[in-house]
Amino acid sequence: MLTIIVTTLFISLIANIILKRFNLPTIIGYIFTGTIIAYGFGLHEAVHNHELKEIAEFGVVFLMFTIGLEFSIEHLKKMKYEVFVAGTLQIVITSLIVYLMAYYIFDIAQKTSFIISLAIALSSTAIVLKTFNETSEITKRYGQRSLGILIMQDIAVIPILLIIGFMSNDNQGEISTVLLNMGLSALLLLVLLGVIGKYLLEPFFTQIVRTNSDELFITTILFLAIGASYLAHVLGFSYSLGAFIAGMLIAETKYKHQAEADLIPFRDILLGIFFITVGMQIDFSIIFNYIHIIFALLVAIIILKFLIIFFIVKLRESRRISIKTALSLVQVGEFSLALLELARSNGLIGPPYGQVMIVTIVISMIITPIILKNLSSLADLIGRKNIEEDILIESAALSGHIVILGFGEFGRNIASALKDNGQLYIAIENNIETYHKAKENDEPIVFGNATSKEILKSTNISKAQNVIVAIDNPKKLYGVCETLQKYVDSHKIIVKIHTSAQQAEIRALGINTIVIENILASNQVNELILQNQVEKN
Repeated sequence: MLTIIVTTLFISLIANIILKRFNLPTIIGYIFTGTIIAYGFGLHEAVHNHELKEIAEFGVVFLMFTIGLEFSIEHLKKMKYEVFVAGTLQIVITSLIVYLMAYYIFDIAQKTSFIISLAIALSSTAIVLKTFNETSEITKRYGQRSLGILIMQDIAVIPILLIIGFMSNDNQGEISTVLLNMGLSALLLLVLLGVIGKYLLEPFFTQIVRTNSDELFITTILFLAIGASYLAHVLGFSYSLGAFIAGMLIAETKYKHQAEADLIPFRDILLGIFFITVGMQIDFSIIFNYIHIIFALLVAIIILKFLIIFFIVKLRESRRISIKTALSLVQVGEFSLALLELARSNGLIGPPYGQVMIVTIVISMIITPIILKNLSSLADLIGRKNIEEDILIESAALSGHIVILGFGEFGRNIASALKDNGQLYIAIENNIETYHKAKENDEPIVFGNATSKEILKSTNISKAQNVIVAIDNPKKLYGVCETLQKYVDSHKIIVKIHTSAQQAEIRALGINTIVIENILASNQVNELILQNQVEKN
């Protein structure tokens, strides 16, 4: 087992290093790794291992949790059309057309046709949202439209799994009882998570943060994500739905940015395992024997889903936004693989159909990152070129502002002077007491650790005019400056130090704008900011 783990890590590293040279995403590298491991070690059956499947599924669970962090309950209410109207229409129309074609044109058995139609209706939450999060396209209009449809697809997994259970159960008299139990379970899940989120979450987080322990904070985030997922599973729902609701509840608190930053490493590792298991399901013998059918099916799915999604989104959006949304969701998703496996184990779909569908789904997932990477170019080929898709949902996105890292006395003095000059600024602070005091004074401030790239990105730091490093802890100062240079040009960084002895190590990083803390230091920093404004103008 240790040999397999080490080999898997090595192959994935090599594959992704090579793919990155061609600007291809790591998802493809993980899928290729799974295929190589499956054939190299004869592990085709390992992908059906229950424990491995659950571990891999938690990559999608953590992804849905981080997506929930981006969208509070109020935000979801604003997206009700995308989720409940566009998403429902997409699922119903796609599955209906596929079912009618499979049953009446290709003469496939009724139950098999129905299962295939449901599988094809779903798209890949893991690939699309992971890519859009990495490229910040999730905030754009087509990113939001895609997200709404994907959320509805994840919700639809619940009744779809119930339907499969009904189809494999000859006792139809229990349907009303099961539906009633499902409704009561859904109500219980929402009430429990709602009460926890409204009355317990904020005080609980506050006590954890006051311990000043990063380990306890990370443990708390993992507990909430996994705990909500487990609660949803116990009540008969998918893991990912519980995680999504938990993420939305935490999004209502001040800790959302730090929670996201701490969970991302776990999410990415488990998503890597998920995509490796996807690659393990590729069967080359099926590809060789049914290559013509697989190719025709793949093309037909892409065209059909593109047209359906395009016309649904076009009801409210421009042609270009509709094209980009449709292109983003033409693939078949990871939940479809789970659906087909469940149907196969219940004898609802035969081996040729199931295997052909699995290979087709995996290939569609492999080409998806390439489509997403070239979304604008493909949209240019289909529709006329413009910059409409670059309009952000948040129209008040920060730009040309000042970012203050650390909101102690020095940081507050800087902020006060900036406010007097009418300069836009935002601060980052990880001391909970300081954060609360700043919030009471209506200061624009984010709670979190300034060494985290996700926290820095939440302030739109790449578009900042200047970044003021006003951190009182000398031990963290060097690490913060080192992290900053990945996102901001060195000439934009102004660092406050405590003693002249610290100058050498900061200058070694290539940062030359340094001030030593004293009574006049904050005035000196503000003069530097004003000077930069004049030079910019």
